[in-house]
Amino acid sequence: MAKKNHNNSNNTLRKRNQEEQPVKSDVNVPKTEETKSKKDEKPVLLAEQPKSQKWVNWWTRTIWTFAMIFPFFFVIFSGHLSIILLVLVIQVLIFKEIIAIAHYPSQEKKLPWFRIINWYFLFVGIYYLYGQGIMDYFKFQFMKYEIFQVLMNNHKFISFCLYMFGFVIFIMSLRKGFYKFQFIQFAWTHLILLFVVCQAHFLINNILQGIIWFFLPVSQIIVNDIAAYVCGFFWGRTPLIQLSPKKTWEGFIGAFFITIIWGIFFSLLLVQFNYFICPATNLHTNILSNITCDPLPVFVPTAYQLPTIIVDIFSIFGIKLSTVTIYPMILHSVILSTFASIIAPFGGFFASGLKRAFKIKDFGDTIPGHGGVTDRFDCQLSMAAFSSLYYMTFIKTPETTATLLMNQIVSLSADQRVELFNQFKEFMINNNLIH
Repeated sequence: MAKKNHNNSNNTLRKRNQEEQPVKSDVNVPKTEETKSKKDEKPVLLAEQPKSQKWVNWWTRTIWTFAMIFPFFFVIFSGHLSIILLVLVIQVLIFKEIIAIAHYPSQEKKLPWFRIINWYFLFVGIYYLYGQGIMDYFKFQFMKYEIFQVLMNNHKFISFCLYMFGFVIFIMSLRKGFYKFQFIQFAWTHLILLFVVCQAHFLINNILQGIIWFFLPVSQIIVNDIAAYVCGFFWGRTPLIQLSPKKTWEGFIGAFFITIIWGIFFSLLLVQFNYFICPATNLHTNILSNITCDPLPVFVPTAYQLPTIIVDIFSIFGIKLSTVTIYPMILHSVILSTFASIIAPFGGFFASGLKRAFKIKDFGDTIPGHGGVTDRFDCQLSMAAFSSLYYMTFIKTPETTATLLMNQIVSLSADQRVELFNQFKEFMINNNLIH
């Protein structure tokens, strides 16, 4: 009898353990990997592929590259609001693709609120990060609406309450036999929020600081990716990294120099237009708007003293040159291009490792020849974070602006605003600035 009870206990424990594990047969993971023997085969580089296959891939990729570039330019010229909406859409698509690779239908069909909770946390993250940045820039424009006053003055507290509501709902949704699965998915969701939402919000900051801080870094990643593909397509013979077997040293090095050159000339072009260099003052501007601002020092030609050794070398050839005048932005573009060429690709390698971990080839098939949205924008996220932090550290000046003062004034109480108005009015009258 004791032995029978012991066997029943083991069977119950074994059954519970099986319930905690995802049912692998129902896992919705594309079976794009070949058999184990084929996995060990040396990958075929682009330059070594059969001509027919190679050129079919080339034209597919080229056509869809231009199909993406032209609408992208249209959005850039449409203004800040259009660019922000584009970033939001791309971010949602990336979240959708990454969350889907850990999709277990056999478990989720028994947890009806499971996916809703994931998307709820995405909404909370976007509300907190995007709301903070946009409100800081346009606070005084929203103050005429009472609801926005409440949202702006209590933004962080409201965000915390929204998160805790989702946290409570998650705890209440826990079901016996699914604890391990649910907590793994909860951690997976927060990891995606960290790598996608937290980094993508830097794109919003870049847009508001001036479209050039969004357009230039994004274009550098695009050019670097295209240049690496072209150089690897024609001359790639030496594999670069095992995680991404079709990447080559020839493509990596060639793309570095091409991106540097692109950054110099493209930044020189962008600094000529106020539309690109002026910070956002409202969300209704576009390329046709008459925008004026005091340019930052990086957008003003500056004379630089050449090192003595270079001056001496020039003098040997009869060239008298001791200073050179250039836009400081050109020097900063070289640093941005260097990051885009050397460090940002590791965001793509990270994505490649993630795909290999889940045994998939691409995150999706949204863009023929390119894969999913995540496959195209994996490097953009780290580039956005770097360019935003670089701007805050080395470019942004501590100057007081009218917009900054207005943002501080609207944070005052009604009585404090009236008192400030009376004091400022008295100051203007005493200095004969108004009558």
